Amino acid sequence: MKHYLKTVNRSHTNSYKWDSIDCKEQNIIPLWVADMDFATPKPIVDAVVQRAKHPVYGYVKVPNEYKEAVCNWFETQHEWHTEPQDVIYTTSVVTAISAIIKAVTKNKDRVLIQTPVYNCFFSSIENNGCKILANSLINKDGEYSIDFEFFEMMARQASVFILCNPHNPAGRCWTESELDKMALICKRHKVFVIADEIHCEIIMPGYKYTPFGIIADKHKLNYVQCSSISKTFNTAGLHIANIICKNEKYREQIIQAINANEVGEVNPFGVEALITAYTNRECKFYIRDLNNTIYDNYLLAKEKLKNTKIVVTPLEGTYLMWIDIRCFGKKVAMVKKELLRNYHIWVNEGTMYGSDGEGFLRINLATSPERIEAAMNYLLEYYNDKINGK
Repeated sequence: MKHYLKTVNRSHTNSYKWDSIDCKEQNIIPLWVADMDFATPKPIVDAVVQRAKHPVYGYVKVPNEYKEAVCNWFETQHEWHTEPQDVIYTTSVVTAISAIIKAVTKNKDRVLIQTPVYNCFFSSIENNGCKILANSLINKDGEYSIDFEFFEMMARQASVFILCNPHNPAGRCWTESELDKMALICKRHKVFVIADEIHCEIIMPGYKYTPFGIIADKHKLNYVQCSSISKTFNTAGLHIANIICKNEKYREQIIQAINANEVGEVNPFGVEALITAYTNRECKFYIRDLNNTIYDNYLLAKEKLKNTKIVVTPLEGTYLMWIDIRCFGKKVAMVKKELLRNYHIWVNEGTMYGSDGEGFLRINLATSPERIEAAMNYLLEYYNDKINGK
């Protein structure tokens, strides 16, 4: 028997997603910011409440138990062996990536990404004085793959490659074969790899997440992995994330960069939340129920749009659905604006994720099926007005 997650009312809680404009008052369904409308698992809530009962919220000493929990999680859940000394904690995956780039590059170095891709990659690269090299993913009939010939051409010029695994927003969960090819190319050209694996637990049926570290360790490649409990357990506001770096020299450089960027002080609630998330059995069941819920929402949305010219990209990982709306023949910024103003849906325009995102929308599925159905009905209304009403 399948189990599903229930949503909670987030309106008027100073939620960035719900309260940047008053979504409830204006009857808007917010499907933009990548956090969820599901309650954080009760064991995590209980751990945070218990810590909050102590009336001092001072600077925190992260205990050994924290790093051991991270290592044990990846060992038992994903068969990737790490040591506590490899773990570096910080406030978020974005601050982690920025500090790593600062640590391992020189001014005007080139950093390779695969577009369309998470928007903060662009700013993290440019804010550290580096140049962006973009390898456009191949989109064939709505399915994304890697242009390995162009990837290698770009890798010859790059000092760093930022991998998104699973990929946001294209929804790909890269196979071992694909990861192996990327790793070998990066090794051949001495490219340091930053693997952003923040969505690694949100995997759809029939697909498997492979930690890039397993592949990189096999090839003795220089790399780091970045992860957080924030996407899986809906704890982004607790500001806790980790870098796993097995190379001592790079680890020292990254710690120096984290301190230089002043993002090495984490809060006590994030520490307690992570330890609980990675050690409490109930949290594993939460992941199962989460993935059931996301997948059924994806199937629901796909079914609603099946008789349109809108192309739904297959969802392998993440809770973010990527759709091709080029059938409207409009700039995506205009489509997003019209959907928000007249059709009650707030989504992300694809151009946030690079120029390859023109003509696409990203839709957050981490909400109730009722909201997904209502949002798809609004999108169908827009479609009928703009396509069938021409």
